[in-house]
Amino acid sequence: MKIVAKSLFVLLTAFGIAHSGHAQTAKSKNAPTPAAAPAAPQGDTAAPNNSGWIARCTSASRDAPLECAMEQTAVLTKTGQLIVLVNIRVPGDTRTPVALIQLPLGLNLPVGAKLQVDDGKAVDVPIQTCEARGCYINTPIAADVLTQLKSGKQLKVSFQNLGKETISIPMPLADFATVYDKIK
Repeated sequence: MKIVAKSLFVLLTAFGIAHSGHAQTAKSKNAPTPAAAPAAPQGDTAAPNNSGWIARCTSASRDAPLECAMEQTAVLTKTGQLIVLVNIRVPGDTRTPVALIQLPLGLNLPVGAKLQVDDGKAVDVPIQTCEARGCYINTPIAADVLTQLKSGKQLKVSFQNLGKETISIPMPLADFATVYDKIK
């Protein structure tokens, strides 16, 4: 009788633990996902990451060629929220550089964004999609723009928030040419 009681106790305890673990799992699946913060809250300023442009290379396997990209980020100084990420890669098949730019949520999408090197002509680029982490632009980089980026001092990424206020984020280009030469 004692063995049966102990076995029943162990079985019920194990079932209870498994059931409570299942209940916790079910709750976490139904938990709402946190919303990304809107574009540049007032009173906080965006600053480029102090590390400048960074080159990163990966490969699908040991025998596959390296795929390299360079990137720089700008974050809000008080909160650390990502405001702009500029990633540039040179695909092996086309050898034409492509920029992927991540912007925050809460933008005036129809206006798109503008890219400007120093005091040169601003280039309009459409925002293609948004998801939980932000809004994205994917655009090829023309040869003349690449030349400007290599010799320029600052890239300005501008966009409008939902209140139609223009936000301009400066991205230093001091080491752009050196890092680009590593990935091309």
